[in-house]
Amino acid sequence: MMLGYDVGTRVTMSMGGPGYQVATHRSTHGTVAAFGAGAAAGSAAGLGAQQMRLLLDYSAQQTSGIAAWSRDAEHMEKAFLFGGKPAAGGVTAAMLVRSGWTGVDDIFSGPDNFFEALAPRENGAVKADPTQLVDKLGERYEITRTNIKKWTVGSPIQAPLDALVGFFQKRPFTADEVRKVVVRIASDEANTVSNRDMPDICVEHMVAVMLLDKTATFRSAHDKARMKDPAVLRQRAKVEVVADSRIDAHRPRREAIVEVTLNDGTQMSEWVRDVRGTAENPMPREEVVAKARDLIAPVLGGATCSALIDKLLALETLKDIRELRPVLQRS
Repeated sequence: MMLGYDVGTRVTMSMGGPGYQVATHRSTHGTVAAFGAGAAAGSAAGLGAQQMRLLLDYSAQQTSGIAAWSRDAEHMEKAFLFGGKPAAGGVTAAMLVRSGWTGVDDIFSGPDNFFEALAPRENGAVKADPTQLVDKLGERYEITRTNIKKWTVGSPIQAPLDALVGFFQKRPFTADEVRKVVVRIASDEANTVSNRDMPDICVEHMVAVMLLDKTATFRSAHDKARMKDPAVLRQRAKVEVVADSRIDAHRPRREAIVEVTLNDGTQMSEWVRDVRGTAENPMPREEVVAKARDLIAPVLGGATCSALIDKLLALETLKDIRELRPVLQRS
């Protein structure tokens, strides 16, 4: 897993990082995640150095994905592109190479290489930085820099919800005590999450839910019926989203400024710079476990969920990965 993070992330950065999708209309997730999955599968399969070179070739051949996934209103395509297809592709690549298949052992160089085929171009020249593939490899471990969402909502909504929780902790108040909420986020984020028809991607709706519930769960974030609930709509009417150039200057960081005015004139403001769950502000284990339980227990049942969490937290002690099979099934 650690190797997968190191390989997948470095391929992403060699292609330009977040700007790659803007320049090519391809999805960074679909294009390079296969490399991470392939590397992880190859390591688990015990492939040797020459086999790993071939595995990178077969991973490259399976890269795909265009940015249109974001137009899927139910986000099912997102799950396929971000996780399902890359995982299947990576395992396939490892199995083919382990079975003796041959291929190209230098897919990042030579004629018709990966960068020539898929990297952005400027005036006909390839815009890629192959040195990023090995930058501090073995020194900087990307898994330690990985973010985990605390809230099961769109990334630009994380910071606003964090700010509201902070306000609740400093000065408890009810939703009906709120006169107005101003949410200042980056311009591109405002375009992504303002007044969307998906509850978990609509910042106005999720702020209203947070004001009422004082938290946001997977269930509440995906309860589309509440988007028509009069109680929620009353709170939503108080929310104003502003595209703020100050936040633009800090992209691609997911920052936000949230301003709350209460009926009694009290004003609260918070600039959330380090979202909860990021490498700069990580969740402690108990918060990670709580989120996992919220997601898993409704599907597998409480007892099976607890058993799965216990095994995953002691994964390095398992003698056989098949020990996970019973706790990955509905009880």
